[in-house]
Amino acid sequence: MATISLSQMSTNFRIQNHSPVVEEISGLIRVHKDGYVERPPVVPHASCMVPSELKVVAIDVTIDKFTNLWARIYSPSNQQYFSSKLPVLVYFHGGGFCVGSASWACYHDFLTNLARVTCCVIVSVNYRLAPENRLPAAYDDGVNAVLWLKQEGLKGTVNELKRCDLSSLYLAGDSAGANIAYHVAKRLSSISVLSPKGVILIQPFFGAESRTVSEKQLAQAANSALTLSASDTYWRLALPVKATRDHPWCNPFAKGAPRLSDPKLFKTMVCVAELDILKDRNFELASALAGVGASVQTVIYKDVGHAFHVLHNYPMARARNHEMMIHLKGFINQ
Repeated sequence: MATISLSQMSTNFRIQNHSPVVEEISGLIRVHKDGYVERPPVVPHASCMVPSELKVVAIDVTIDKFTNLWARIYSPSNQQYFSSKLPVLVYFHGGGFCVGSASWACYHDFLTNLARVTCCVIVSVNYRLAPENRLPAAYDDGVNAVLWLKQEGLKGTVNELKRCDLSSLYLAGDSAGANIAYHVAKRLSSISVLSPKGVILIQPFFGAESRTVSEKQLAQAANSALTLSASDTYWRLALPVKATRDHPWCNPFAKGAPRLSDPKLFKTMVCVAELDILKDRNFELASALAGVGASVQTVIYKDVGHAFHVLHNYPMARARNHEMMIHLKGFINQ
C-alpha cells in the first residue's frame, strides 16, 4: 500500500540556476521569482494497473487535450454488479491546489479501494495546478470533467462508464479537492441535468484572514499533513495575485461567495479529522449548511490528522480510513 511519508518531505530540491526563491513549502514545492516551479517527486506515481483480486479496473482518459485535462476511471469488475447501474463519484485530489496528481500512488490505492467498498464508478480528475494555473482553473476543469462525463455517458463510448447511473452523481474531494468539489457543485446547481445528487467534503480546505481556535491552538500532529504556514502559502499561490484569504474562493462566508442556500441544497457529508488545524472551519461550514436547510452528515475521526486517508502508514489511520469508507458507502447508497 503506497503512502505519503512525512519524513520524505525533506527531499532535497535540485540545484538549479534560477532566480531567488519567493515561496516554498519544504519538500513539496518551490517557486522562483522568474516563475519557475519545482515539485520534487516526494510521492511515487502509479500506472492504472489494479491487481485482479481487487475486482476493480482502471483506465486513464483524456478529457481536454488543450488544457491537458485527464482523469483516471475506477470501475468495479465484480460479476454481481454487471446487471445493475452504479452511482458515479467525481473525485478531486488534495494538495493545496499546488501539488498532487490523479496518478499519485496514495490516491490510486485509496480510490481503488473506495470503488471496491462503495460499489461505485469513480472518476478521479487530474486538474491544472497553481501557481502556473491559479484559481479558477481547477474549478473550470472540474465543471468540464462533469460535462465530459455526461456527454460520454450518453454516447456510451467508454466501456467503464456504460454502467454509470448519471442520475446518481456525487462530487467529492479531500482538502483542496473538497474545496473544488464544493465550488463545482455550486456552479452546476443551476443546471438540472448536471446537478449532483450529493457532495462529499473530506477535510475541506477553506480559510479566512481571521484565525479559528483550532488554527491558533491545535498542536501540529505528527501524522498531519498540513501546517498553518503551509496553508497560508498554498492560498498565496492559488488565489488571484494580491487576493487575501477573505476571497470568496477561500472563505465561503465572504462577501461575493456563493450563497449557501442558492439555488439548490445538496445533501452533504463533511469528514473531519480531530487533529486537523482545519477542524473548526469544517464544523463551521457543516453547521452553516445545516442552518439553511441542507441535509448534512458530519463525521469526526478521532486521533488522526489532515489527510489521514493517504497517510495510512500507521495503525490508527488505517482503522479510521476503513471507517470512513464504510461511512461514504452508506452516504452514497442511502
